[in-house]
Amino acid sequence: MKKTILSLAVAGILVLSSAFSTLENKLVSKSGHVNFFSHTAVEDISADNYKLVSTLETETGEIVFSVPMQSFEFEKALMQKHFNSKKFLDTKTFPKSKFTGNITNLNEIDFSADGTYTANVSGELTIHGVTKAIAESATITVEGAKVIVDVELSITLADYNIAFKKGKPSTNIAKTIDAKVKAEFK
Repeated sequence: MKKTILSLAVAGILVLSSAFSTLENKLVSKSGHVNFFSHTAVEDISADNYKLVSTLETETGEIVFSVPMQSFEFEKALMQKHFNSKKFLDTKTFPKSKFTGNITNLNEIDFSADGTYTANVSGELTIHGVTKAIAESATITVEGAKVIVDVELSITLADYNIAFKKGKPSTNIAKTIDAKVKAEFK
């Protein structure tokens, strides 16, 4: 009886310690920022989104960014209306964009030592219901208990079935936009 209780206690401790160690290795950020910028000869368009949610698994390198599309804020209300409309991003039908991927050079990043590291990240980006494989470089900064991930990428809108052949959008919106993503994990 005592052996059984002792065995159960040891098993319980092992299960709990492995659960906590998994939690320690999974970082969560709810204080991220996404900015995109479109430049044309006619107009510059910029929008910010502070609702980015992200996870980073420091032992496996798995990284996820999830962006609620209706949370982008524009300088002009009309830009925001066009962005969310069925003719452009149709954010009611496609309410979020998501990146799911892995750091492929994880062995070069030390999450326990302060420093700035270059991470190679590959995975799948879903925008407007279309998923494409991408590979980008990211900067990971470790400062004590804080980890910051910065990524810059160019997104070709036509790759995600967002294209304009005529009218004002075809001249006012760049065919390729620049996006910056920043997530801070504490």
